[in-house]
Amino acid sequence: MFQDEARFGRLSDPRRCWAPRGVRPQVPAQLVREFTYAFAALSPHDGVLDSLVLPEVTAQTMSLFLAEVAARHPEVFILMFLDRAGWHRAKALVVPANMRLEWLPPYTPECNPVEHLWEEIREKWFANRLFRALDTMEDTLVTALHALEQETERIASITGFDWIISIPLNAP
Repeated sequence: MFQDEARFGRLSDPRRCWAPRGVRPQVPAQLVREFTYAFAALSPHDGVLDSLVLPEVTAQTMSLFLAEVAARHPEVFILMFLDRAGWHRAKALVVPANMRLEWLPPYTPECNPVEHLWEEIREKWFANRLFRALDTMEDTLVTALHALEQETERIASITGFDWIISIPLNAP
């Protein structure tokens, strides 16, 4: 599995959108700096996704998330790849018995397939939206993560690197 966190908030995310010819679309914008964090771990091979929404990123919240992932897969030994964030390497971090942590190379977010999950959520659920309250934004984030947890084929498609395997060895 691969793991990552992302910050989501009320800071609006204006993006391109379709509109009829001659019509200039109006997109609401705001600069409210209220945030929450999504934690996710996924298996790109089979599309299994586990997620939690937590108020901050610390060794304690990371330990809580790792315990949740381990509890959801008690019969499996999990090799978890993650970046080198401080809370991932903190002495206070508690790693479950059925899990081992391994580090991705430094400064290589492109090696973490969870980054594609964040792009999907921001594009499909957050683009051109204005949230009046942090609770509303969190509800949208939970809805997005819950929907994606149910769609293993979609997660595998978004995050898998299967195209690398399909290149023939004798290709020109």
